Amino acid sequence: MFLCFLVLLPIIQDKCFAQTITPLQDRTQVTEGKPVNLSCTYDVSVQSLLWYRQYPGSGLEFLLLVLESSKKSVVYADPPIPRLDGEMSMKDKRVDLIISAEVTDSALYYCALVPTVRENTTPLML
Repeated sequence: MFLCFLVLLPIIQDKCFAQTITPLQDRTQVTEGKPVNLSCTYDVSVQSLLWYRQYPGSGLEFLLLVLESSKKSVVYADPPIPRLDGEMSMKDKRVDLIISAEVTDSALYYCALVPTVRENTTPLML
């Protein structure tokens, strides 16, 4: 039996001090091969929310963009990561990242209101 630890953190871009996005759990322990659902709630009107992953010593990796609509609409990273999916509940103001977990998924996961990683995804060294 393998265990993964997933840590969920919000990325808050506050163009207005009232915009917040909050993880429902800050740490999750899962068994490999079992599905896990990471969730964030938001308190603003949004068109989309984004998910990122970060391994220790690495920069943010874009995973997917979940669009708020009546139909399920997700834009995946290129190339897509096959075991990841996302959904948004407009009614509950919640966005989910669904992972069929493997040991290699142990990382920090971020939900974001606005794009955080641009085309150049190389981490800056200061």
